[in-house]
Amino acid sequence: MNELTVDLQIASAATRLPTQEDIERWVAAALAGHQCQQGAAELTVRIVDEEEGRELNLAYRERDYATNVLSFPFTAPVPMPVTLLGDLIVCAPVVAKEAQEQGKTEHAHWAHMIVHGTLHLLGYDHIEDAEADQMERLETSILSGLGFADPYAEVGD
Repeated sequence: MNELTVDLQIASAATRLPTQEDIERWVAAALAGHQCQQGAAELTVRIVDEEEGRELNLAYRERDYATNVLSFPFTAPVPMPVTLLGDLIVCAPVVAKEAQEQGKTEHAHWAHMIVHGTLHLLGYDHIEDAEADQMERLETSILSGLGFADPYAEVGD
């Protein structure tokens, strides 16, 4: 891929957030090996607090709680000169809480959530067991290439 544009929107009061460069590196790693029109891709990453995360999860998934990452893929109605992948909504307080519960650094869990969400934008899913296995293997491989441990390993492994 030749060009990646990440529109980073910070709508959170959280202070320990990944940098624009971190997010771009993680997205690029998830996109490696996937064809994008004209070699260019664009997506939005919006970092939110629990209230907005809960509202969006309720509106789009009918689940009344904030979740770690929501993915909204975009499909262009006509060919476009750039691949518009869609939007990722990441709830900073949920990522921080999960990282602590899972015994991971926040940085590692942020990387996992960005890679996970980007793969959803590419069409990967984890509803069926076979899909989940494929997606988890791919996430683990991508994160390993970025220098992170297996995100699915049990704490203490």
